[in-house]
Amino acid sequence: MKDGSAKDVYTKTVGYRLNHTARLQRARAARLLAGLGLFPGQETVLKLLAEGDGRTMGDLAGALRVRPPTASKTIARLAVQGLVERRASNGDGRLVRVHLTEAGRARADAIDGIWHALEQEMVEGLDGKDRKRLRKLLRRIEKNLAARLGTESHEHEDDAEDADDEPVPPTIKPVAVSD
Repeated sequence: MKDGSAKDVYTKTVGYRLNHTARLQRARAARLLAGLGLFPGQETVLKLLAEGDGRTMGDLAGALRVRPPTASKTIARLAVQGLVERRASNGDGRLVRVHLTEAGRARADAIDGIWHALEQEMVEGLDGKDRKRLRKLLRRIEKNLAARLGTESHEHEDDAEDADDEPVPPTIKPVAVSD
C-alpha cells in the first residue's frame, strides 16, 4: 500500500484507534464473561440489579439505554439461566419487577473480578500518570460527541476517581457454571 492512501490516512485517525480498541476490548470482555456463562450485555443487567434489586423492565431499559423489547429479551435469557426472576409488584400486580436470584447475585459479584482483570490487561505498561491522562482525554472526546448528539456524557465520573491510579489486582472469583 502506498503512503498517504485513503486507508493509511484513516488508520492513523483517533476515531479509527478508538473504534478498533473498543472492538478488541469487547471481544476480550466476551471471552472473559463466557467463563461465567454470560454474554456481553448480560453483565450490565446483573450489576444494575445488584445495585438496586427489583427494578421494572422500563427502569432497566432506560438504564441500559435500549428499547424495552431488547431489555425483555436479555431478562428472558437470564431467567432461563436461573440468574433473575420476574415477580409481580406488591402494590400493583400488573407491574413486574426483576430480581436477582442467589446464583445471579454470585455471578454479579464475580463480574467485578472480570472487569478488574480486563482493566489490568488494557493498561499494562501505562503508569498512573498515563492512565489518568488517557481517562481525561477520553472524557473530553466523550463530552464533544455527546454535545453534538444532544445527549448526556457520563461526566459524573470526576477527578476523584483519578486518584486511584494504583493497579487493581485481578480477583476473579470462581463461580460454578451449569448448563
